[in-house]
Formats: sequence, structure tokens, C-alpha cells
Amino acid sequence: MNKTTKNIIILFSIGTIIFILGSGYFNQFQYEGFNDAVQQFLIFQLYAFVLGGLNMYFFNYLESRNWAEGTALLRVLVGLLGSFVITVIGLFIVRMSIALLFENQSISEYLASEQIGNFKFGIWSTLTVVVIFHVIYFYNKYQKKKVKESQIVAKNQTARFESLKNQLDPHFLFNSLNVLTSLIGENPGQAEKFTTKLSKVYRYVLEQKNKDLTSVTEELRFAKSYMELLRMRFEDAVDYEIPQEVSDPELKIIPLSLQLLLENAVKHNVITTEQPLKIKIYEDRGYLIVENTVNPKTSLEKSTKVGLNNIKQRYELVSSNKVSIENNNKIFKVKLPLLNQKIKVMRTEYMDESAKYLRAKKKVDDLKGFYGSLVAYFIVIPFLIFLNYKTSWQFQWFWFPMLGWGLGLILQAFTVFGMRGNWEERKIREIMEKNRKY
Repeated sequence: MNKTTKNIIILFSIGTIIFILGSGYFNQFQYEGFNDAVQQFLIFQLYAFVLGGLNMYFFNYLESRNWAEGTALLRVLVGLLGSFVITVIGLFIVRMSIALLFENQSISEYLASEQIGNFKFGIWSTLTVVVIFHVIYFYNKYQKKKVKESQIVAKNQTARFESLKNQLDPHFLFNSLNVLTSLIGENPGQAEKFTTKLSKVYRYVLEQKNKDLTSVTEELRFAKSYMELLRMRFEDAVDYEIPQEVSDPELKIIPLSLQLLLENAVKHNVITTEQPLKIKIYEDRGYLIVENTVNPKTSLEKSTKVGLNNIKQRYELVSSNKVSIENNNKIFKVKLPLLNQKIKVMRTEYMDESAKYLRAKKKVDDLKGFYGSLVAYFIVIPFLIFLNYKTSWQFQWFWFPMLGWGLGLILQAFTVFGMRGNWEERKIREIMEKNRKY
């Protein structure tokens, strides 16, 4: 259904409802005959299409303007004030046209007999519809905005997180292979043991790949295994102190954050038996602290810029707590916030699942809306028939809302149950099916 057809149906429905309300308000459904009732019905439709059309045009004009953020109230006030002015002008034009065309009055006669009270019903009925329309519009806009913002945030954060995690595998493997290369030349026996331990450590790396948080206990256990690898290369030149457990086994941390910090400590400092690298990991007031002695190298290999930036950015994506870094040229200290969230898995496929959920939810909402309209139809229409029968059965006006509303239900059913179809979607599916065969 295109926008024009939809607007025509809306305006016709509004005209029919206003006709019923106006007939009950002005003459209790008492008409001189069928022709008089039809004439009044057409007049009400004229009001609906003129006033409704003008207000729709004005509303679309307001929407085409760029409203600054936070001006929704101003937008509503301008809309209501503009609708009031447009309604008064539209009522004046329509009433004058009816007086000139149907009642054979002159302009002076019309102006002389016109009163402000004649505008009340038209103004209140139009503004009521306008207010209801604004409420529905802004509510739907607010809901769409929330969904869109959630999808954008989730999509961006998922993409960023996946990008950051994907840095870890090649980075860890690259540095480990550098160590292995050094050991092969220095101590082939140690290189063999190193390879065995490396396979176990790398298994942990792969296990943590799809997690955004992991247990601190597991991370500490991994850090100890990683330090054993470093001890195999540097022997007594590396000294470390790692706790066996933490105060709360439910505490979480960013996966592989300790490995990156330990790796950086080795990378940026001179490590000799005379000047050993001392590393200490401990818990203090909601932080897991990693500190190492500082003995900077005079010349550093080119940095891949993964370590600290990776940890800081990943913490920013899962927590408001910040990573703290201190360096007094003797001790380099990094404080990692301890988190209480459960281990979660952040996969890009979740976005697909989210989209499927939103589509399914919309389908359910559409079904609920259709069945709600159907139930209302079978409750209201019999009541209108009864009301028509008790008031003025000689003019069976109930046919207008019954047929108009019924047509709307049929169109709604076509949309909800997919009977209307979309030739573009069908054609795309057809082409995709053909491509699968080849």
C-alpha cells in the first residue's frame, strides 16, 4: 500500500468517525431522508479531507525541517499552534463554500450569520486527532530511535571487540615464536620443552578467544604457566610472585590481559642475571595489580602497539572502570579493575540473532494488532448496528463504518499474513535459488 492510498483510507476513516460523532452530537441521527444523510456524510468527508489533508501537509513540512536535538517540545508546540491556525482557516473556507454552494447564501450573508461557536466542534475534533497522531508518532519515533541506537552501539562495540581480540592470536604467536627461535640456537633441549608447554598455553589462548571476561583464578593460573615459559628462556634472570587464589572466585578480568602485561615487561626491559626482571601480581582494593621493575632497554624493537592500548580499549567496551598506569622509573605498575559480571561471549553472530529477534517481535506485534482490531470490530460494529436500530433505522448509517473498517481489516490482513507479497523480494529469492544450483 503506497502512502497516498494509506492517507486516503485514514482520512476517510476519520471522516466516518467524525460523521457518527457529529450526527449524534448535533441531531441525534435524525435526518429527513437517505439523501439528506448522504449529503451530511459527504460534508463530513469534505471536512476530513480538507482539514486532514492540510494538517498532514503541515506535519510533513515540519518533519522536513532539521530540528535540533532536545527541541521535541518546541516541535510539538509549533505543530499544535500551526494545526490550530490551519484548522480555523480550513473551517472558514469549507463552511463558506458549503454556504455558497449548498445553501445559496451570499458572502455577506454568510459572514453576517457566522459565529465563533460554529467552529468549536471542528476545532476540537481536529485538534484531538492531531494530538493523538502526535502522541503515536513521537512514541513510535522514540521506540525506533532506541532500537536503532541499540543496534548501532551493539554493532560497533562487537566489531571493535572482535578486532581487538583478533590482534591477540598473531601477537602472542609472533612473540612466542621469537622466544622459541632464540632457544633453538641457545639450548635445543629447552626449546623442545618450551614447545610442549607452549602448546598447552596456546590452548588457553584459543579457549579465551570468544570471551569478553574470564575468571581471575584462571587468568592467574595461565600467567603462572606463561612465566614458566619465560623462566625456561631467561632462567634466574626472571623472578615472579603470583598468588594462588583471589578474595572472591567470582571476580572477572579481561582475558589475556596478564599475558600482554608480562610480555611488555619482558619486551621493554633489560633482563640479565645481574639485573633480573622482578614481576609481582597481587590484589588490592578492587584491582589486580601487575608491577615490574624498570630497567629500560637503550634500543627497542619496533612496537606493534598492541599491549596496553589493547587492554585499555577492551576494558572501555565492557566496563566503566578504567585501567590505571603508574611509572616512577623504578616500578612500572598497572591496575586492572576486577569485575563482578558473569562470563559472556560476544560474537558477531549475536547481531544476526538480534535482528531475527526484532523481526519476530515485529511480526508478533503485527499479529497482536490485527487480532486486537478484529476483536474490536466484532464488538463495536454490532453495537453501532444496535444504536442505529434504536435511533434511526430508516437510515442505516452503520454500513459506512462497517464497510470502511472492514476494508481496513482486509488490507491489514494482507500485510500481516504476507498475502500482499513483494515482487522484488520474490525475484531476489528466485535469483538466489537459481545461483545455488550452479
